[in-house]
Amino acid sequence: MSSLTLISPSFPPTGTPPTSRRLARYFSKPQNIVLLVLGIILSVTTIAPLLLIVLDTVTMHVGSVDDPAGMASAYGCRIFTNNVSCYTAFDWTHLFTGLLAKVNFWVPLSHTVILAVLACVGAIIYGGFFAYLVTRTNLAFKKYLSAIFIFPYIMPQWTLALVWQNLFKSRASVGGSDGMLASVLGIHMPAWWVQGLFPSAVVLAVHYSAFAYILIGGIFRNMDANLEEAATILNTPKWKTFLRITLPMVNPAVLSTILLVFSSAVGSYPVPHYLSYNTLATQYIDMNVQRQGQASILAVVMMVFGLVLMFINQRTTSGRKSYTTVTGKSGQASVVNLHVGRWIIGAVFIIVTLFTAIYPILAFALETFLPNPGDYSFLGSGHLSDLTLTWWTSTTNSAGASYSQYGILHNSLIWGAFRGTLIVAAMTALVAGTIGTLVGYAVSKNRHSRWANYVNSVAFLPYLMPSLAVGVAFFIFSAPLNLFNTFTLLVIAGAVKYVPFASRASLNSMMQLSNEIEESAIIQDIGWWKRMVRIIIPIQRSSIISGYLLPFMSCIRELTLFMLLCSSTMILTQELGYFDEMGLYAYSSAINLILIVTVLIVNWLVNKLTGASLDKGIGG
Repeated sequence: MSSLTLISPSFPPTGTPPTSRRLARYFSKPQNIVLLVLGIILSVTTIAPLLLIVLDTVTMHVGSVDDPAGMASAYGCRIFTNNVSCYTAFDWTHLFTGLLAKVNFWVPLSHTVILAVLACVGAIIYGGFFAYLVTRTNLAFKKYLSAIFIFPYIMPQWTLALVWQNLFKSRASVGGSDGMLASVLGIHMPAWWVQGLFPSAVVLAVHYSAFAYILIGGIFRNMDANLEEAATILNTPKWKTFLRITLPMVNPAVLSTILLVFSSAVGSYPVPHYLSYNTLATQYIDMNVQRQGQASILAVVMMVFGLVLMFINQRTTSGRKSYTTVTGKSGQASVVNLHVGRWIIGAVFIIVTLFTAIYPILAFALETFLPNPGDYSFLGSGHLSDLTLTWWTSTTNSAGASYSQYGILHNSLIWGAFRGTLIVAAMTALVAGTIGTLVGYAVSKNRHSRWANYVNSVAFLPYLMPSLAVGVAFFIFSAPLNLFNTFTLLVIAGAVKYVPFASRASLNSMMQLSNEIEESAIIQDIGWWKRMVRIIIPIQRSSIISGYLLPFMSCIRELTLFMLLCSSTMILTQELGYFDEMGLYAYSSAINLILIVTVLIVNWLVNKLTGASLDKGIGG
């Protein structure tokens, strides 16, 4: 009898596969490689500069005016010719408790908080009220008003500050020359109206009211009509319905508006600078040369504001209220009939937006034709024949021509800086748009990965940081790399700051793209590069183009981010300060005019090429 030999079948090994096999499987997916590379790049370019600011605050800086002979050694530091041998809390102690603590820190801090709070309140009231009128009433001229309402945000931030100054300044209250109102009508506004807290808060509120309009308007427009209909059925007064149902529904949008406006206002430099209001941002510029360590502490404080606000916003919006109605199918929210008020309110907003959107362009243009820019006295006498083209057409740079400057049309400084601005904007848009697109793609493919969440958070972090704080970070970051005053530094800083625009636009669109589309291409053995170029990018073309054009448009009008990173003649926004210091206000006005027209043209192109518009879908 033959014996049977039982051969046990071989089964694949059980348990966790070896590390090498798991790594090979992980990196076989292109999105994982993209995620790893971008995570490293964004960590270095975002986290490292921020850490260097913190390190700079505990470094003893040789030559500081707060470091008299022997003071450093008292803190345990040995000073050599160009080096300090230790780290110390010297700057922290002196900034918070020193003799100049009140002037250098506490007063600017209180001013900054008050300004940011007032800007938030003003932006929410102005933008939120306008959003309600556009979405929930029969307001007249909706299409025109909706489009022009966002102009102050599209234009450079300091535009309204300069217009305010040129319109209201008075020799009787603040000295200098009279503005247009005092020159033409003889009306002299008080000092608190011309400069300081009030005009700074008004200008920032108008500038950032677009945030409130877009966020609150979106909720008003898409609000479930059942909620208010149920209250009507229960015979609830309209005012009570508005306070107890409508307003609570827009709370998330209000909180998001506060987050954006407050963090932006904290780091705003041009507006308080031109309107003579001392804040953390203006104090940083004043202290950076002689008190570098203490100035870095101011930057850290500005960053902390952004992080705290983000934490508060997340904690507040984490809980969701539930509303239950007993009515039937939801319909469109009812429109409030303003009767004759629709024309009156519409006319009022036309006048307001005329001064916030149209008048700045006309004012800067007029400035370039004045024989003595900044002097409007001849307008009161009606001598319009005194207007001149000299500032534009002069072809000589003799002392008697345009103060040793060629005319604007022939001025190599202006057009060279404009060319530099376009180069920086184009390169920044290319880098930020590409990284943002890849971040959106990779994160959407790894939605539940902790590393993907980290990369997504790091990519969005610079958006919540004040622009000046980000600029300070790269100012310190560039010192050992010898990158100051180079296009490379400006492009890196701009790309990091504007990657959130592209990454959010890309992520939102990629999340809507079914995985089956790419999987069918993988089955046919189509490579990753070809899948991206021939399938994914064409499908999400509008969002991806927006991810490139929005950084381009924002970079053109950026001042605060770049002001510490390059010379005054490298880009157009920096050259504003140069001509202002020279007293050539016709040239600085021409620069403002060039920037505004360029930004408006780019915004128009964004709308035509992608169909994207800030006010689209709200009522415009």
